[in-house]
Amino acid sequence: MQPNYYTVEQMLEMVDEPNHSACFRILADNRKLFQTVQGSSNNHQAWPGGYFDHVQEIMNIALVLYQQLNSLRQLPFSLSDALLVVFLHDIEKPWKYEISPDGKFQYIEALKTKQAQHEFRNRKLREYGIALTSDQENGMKYVEGESNDYTNKRRVMGPLAALCHLADVTSARIWFDHPMVGSDPWTGARRNRS
Repeated sequence: MQPNYYTVEQMLEMVDEPNHSACFRILADNRKLFQTVQGSSNNHQAWPGGYFDHVQEIMNIALVLYQQLNSLRQLPFSLSDALLVVFLHDIEKPWKYEISPDGKFQYIEALKTKQAQHEFRNRKLREYGIALTSDQENGMKYVEGESNDYTNKRRVMGPLAALCHLADVTSARIWFDHPMVGSDPWTGARRNRS
């Protein structure tokens, strides 16, 4: 039996307070922007509104992964934790791009570096009163992989980050063109439009 494909709002209902209300405020305040910008410049959900579609897609993937893996062995974090991290994982993205004079999608100079993007993300989280646990902070930091932090001396990416990374990689590298415009094989999946 195929799992449900949920809306962002339905999945945010599964996020615990105090972040539940803050996430709904972020969505309400920025919905038009989220449904306007691309998910990436080229590699995944690279269409107008693709950012929103990527967030909804990754949340649905995280939900399926969580339920399946947790049914086999209990995970050391909650579904709420996973949904929170994947909802917020790219929160700086809608503000980091602009259309250049030649019509191309490019980084805004002030948000060109990973460090600048990290600082912007932290400011946005503080602005909305998002309170992260240490596991959630690790999830946010490593949702896109360990990169230069990898070491064989200790585990850098925690279990929550690993599940969120699986969801992000699935959305960005396997289902980079989903949800489809029409007739998406995952029943209920569809692109959102502003």
